[in-house]
Amino acid sequence: MKTLLSKYKHVWTLLYFPVYLAVFFWLENRSVSKYHVVQSTLDSHIPFLEIFIIPYFLWFGFVALGVAYFFFKDVKDYYRLIAFLYSGMTIFLIWSYVYPNRLFLRPMAFTRDNIFIRMVQHLYAIDTPTNVFPSIHVFNSLGIAITVLNSNRLRNFRAVRIGSVVLATLIVLSTMFLKQHSLIDVTGGCVMAAALYWLIYQCGYQRIAELFRRPANRRIA
Repeated sequence: MKTLLSKYKHVWTLLYFPVYLAVFFWLENRSVSKYHVVQSTLDSHIPFLEIFIIPYFLWFGFVALGVAYFFFKDVKDYYRLIAFLYSGMTIFLIWSYVYPNRLFLRPMAFTRDNIFIRMVQHLYAIDTPTNVFPSIHVFNSLGIAITVLNSNRLRNFRAVRIGSVVLATLIVLSTMFLKQHSLIDVTGGCVMAAALYWLIYQCGYQRIAELFRRPANRRIA
């Protein structure tokens, strides 16, 4: 056990996940007198396609596998991924608290019956259409894909890189085709991902690299 803890000292970062889930479910179940509706007229033009329940549920494995891979294989990329995910997830919790939001996009009834429809019905039963902005489904999917694309370890794994982008794209689309999120939610998730990408992968990374280079330059001089 000591050897494992010594090798994987960054395991402490995983403690945030149960904290996040606890706060998330508290927000889901708290009594709110008024919700802000976040949807647009364009959402009504997006068809309901139950087949997208597949990539929607694949999100859980996509995020879990991505976090696990970098946890064990590349601590540097893992810390950047965790900083990205935790920052966005925390912003989401704070925003959901100060700006309770919901949508009314789900179909009132289904005109067909198949295994995918039943999976969607199960999803609707366990997940309320509240606190949807910005979409964490979208944000976390983009976070995993961004980390894969920026990973030196995976630079030569073309199939993995392309696959992560394709899956992330399908997951983003699934949130709208299943009426789980509106265009506004998806846009919010994308904007937050773009902002944190710049802060963590561009601005932040460059500054950290400079801090490590400066002492070496002084010693050489």
